[in-house]
Amino acid sequence: MCYKGREGQGSGVRGQGQVAHDWLWASWEKSRTHIMIFFMNGKTSFGMSVFNLSNAIMGSGILGLAFAMSNTGIILFLILLFFIAILSAYSIHLLLRSAGVVGIRAYEQLGNRAFGPPGKMLAACIITIHNIGAMSSYLFIIKSELPLVIRALLDSDENSGEWFMNGNFLIIIVSAFIILPLALMKQLGYLGYTSGFSLSCMVFFLISVIYKKFNIACPLEDTHLNVTPCHSPTFAVFGLQTSYTIPILAFAFVCHPEVLPIYTELRDATKKRMQGVANVSILAMFVMYLMTALFGYLTFYGAVESELLHTYSRLGSNDVLILCVRLAVLVAVTLTVPVVLFPIRRALLQILFPDKPFHWARHIAIAFCLIFVVNLLVIFVPSIRDIFGIIGATSAPTLIFILPGVFYVRIVPEDQEPFLSRTKIQAACFAALGFIFMVMSLSFIITDWVTGESRSGGGH
Repeated sequence: MCYKGREGQGSGVRGQGQVAHDWLWASWEKSRTHIMIFFMNGKTSFGMSVFNLSNAIMGSGILGLAFAMSNTGIILFLILLFFIAILSAYSIHLLLRSAGVVGIRAYEQLGNRAFGPPGKMLAACIITIHNIGAMSSYLFIIKSELPLVIRALLDSDENSGEWFMNGNFLIIIVSAFIILPLALMKQLGYLGYTSGFSLSCMVFFLISVIYKKFNIACPLEDTHLNVTPCHSPTFAVFGLQTSYTIPILAFAFVCHPEVLPIYTELRDATKKRMQGVANVSILAMFVMYLMTALFGYLTFYGAVESELLHTYSRLGSNDVLILCVRLAVLVAVTLTVPVVLFPIRRALLQILFPDKPFHWARHIAIAFCLIFVVNLLVIFVPSIRDIFGIIGATSAPTLIFILPGVFYVRIVPEDQEPFLSRTKIQAACFAALGFIFMVMSLSFIITDWVTGESRSGGGH
């Protein structure tokens, strides 16, 4: 009996050992899966990641920054842009810190960790709507500008009615033969080359703006337009127009939906390395924004329009350099669309197929459907741009300020940082600042609608 008891006891010990072995093996398999997800896909170099993130930051709003400087003055614009750049880098720090604490590199999963399934759904919906709005704004630029470029290349003064002069046909062609093939890339890192070329086009745009400043002296002085001739620059302006400019600058560095996908594919990914990618990208865009605004403003002063290229076109449509600049901007905008599409597809996959492995059929179908829907909106709903103006004024501050701050407060455990710690209070204040920007943007847009003016334009 004693022997049997010992044998049963030994058998029980062996059973417990087997359970422990199985538990350890399951834990290892789970850990190995996470390691594979996080590190096996990290094939994108630091430089390519910078190209992709910079391309995501740089939106069509760069064309309106000279006008923004005319409303604030040079010094005040510099101060505002600098602080917004610092706040954007801090926002990405909060996002990466939250992701590092829980080992998650998906914006939607951070929402799930912070607030459960409703948080996941909210984050995914905000990313989807915001980036669809950005895609529609880029396609609007192609729809309106590409026919003008073709007309100038053909030296035609008016639209002949040919199909290649029709903006609707042109965006379908561009979407089918350029945007869709790039959007079908398996990883965002593969777009580093096209992002680099897109940035090169915008560097050409910046060089042209600087050249025009020194090439033409007071260009509107000898025209018959009723505008103020060139005068001394203003350094600080305080007034209603200045307050309209603040939200435009606040959203100048929107890239947060793309941060975590780029982080996932970064080679040798660490929080410090990804923060470096973000800092370099923000610094590069800060310099480009500042130089474009400064030299664009110093060329036209108070006569600069809300879109800088339109101001140059008032000097005449036969300027070959400006025509090349228009074409370069169109190329840059076109190559940005696939980068913006990737986070939407990832958000939809998180909602519709959260536990499914990669499959080419889903990958292709979602990209095709997104491009198809955005084309329909741009072609058949002319007022969709105004609708997305409201949505953008709501989603941009949510993605930049509110969610990163709230995620940080909710996700970072209190044993690491107490609820009333300085860092969490800063994060909460950061989220509150985003709410203030949201209220300002919405109130200015509603005021524009009521008065029939357009002073709050711009944006990403």
